[in-house]
Amino acid sequence: MSGATKQKLFEATLELSKSRGLVGLTVDDIAAAAGVAKGTVYYNFGSKDGLVDALLRYGVDMLAGRLRAAVSDADPLAVIEAQVDTTLEFIAQYPGFSQILVSELWRTPGQWHGTLSLLREEIISIVKEQLTRLESAGRLPAGVEIPTAAAGLFGTMLVVALDWQVFGAHRTRAEVRDAVMVLIRGLGRR
Repeated sequence: MSGATKQKLFEATLELSKSRGLVGLTVDDIAAAAGVAKGTVYYNFGSKDGLVDALLRYGVDMLAGRLRAAVSDADPLAVIEAQVDTTLEFIAQYPGFSQILVSELWRTPGQWHGTLSLLREEIISIVKEQLTRLESAGRLPAGVEIPTAAAGLFGTMLVVALDWQVFGAHRTRAEVRDAVMVLIRGLGRR
C-alpha cells in the first residue's frame, strides 16, 4: 500500500473518530472517507482492528520521527524544548490523534492497549535520552527517576497539546510551549 493511501486512511480515521470514537467506526466509513475501496482495506489490514492497529503505529512512527529529528548535540533542555514544540505542531496538525492516544491509553481494558503500550514506550525512550543527558551533566535533582520523569513529560506534552486544541486554541503554539518549558526547567537545573 502506498504511503499516500495510508496517509488518507490515517486522516480519515482521525476525522471520523472525533465524533464516534474508534469503536463506533466501520471499515465502510473509513474507506469511503479516505476514497479507497473497502476491499483495499481488508486486503492490506484484514479487519478494522488491523487497520486501526496499523494506523496507530503509523501515527506514532510519524511523531517519533519528528521527535528524533529534533535531537541534536545542543543543550538537552533546548532539545526537549524543540521536542515539545514538535509535539504541539504534530497534535495541531492531527488533533484527533491526541484524542485517540489519551482515550485509548487509559481505557481499561482497551482494545488497542497492547499496541499503544509498545508505541508509548517508543516515544518515552526518545524523551529518556534527553533526561539522561541532563542527569549525566548533573542537572537533575537527586532522586529523579528518569523513567517516571520521561513518562510524565510525554503525558504532559500529550495532554497539554490536547487541552490547547480543545480549550485554548486562542493561544499560540509558542505560548503553550513556553508554559510547558517553565515546568521542565524546574526539573532540569542549569
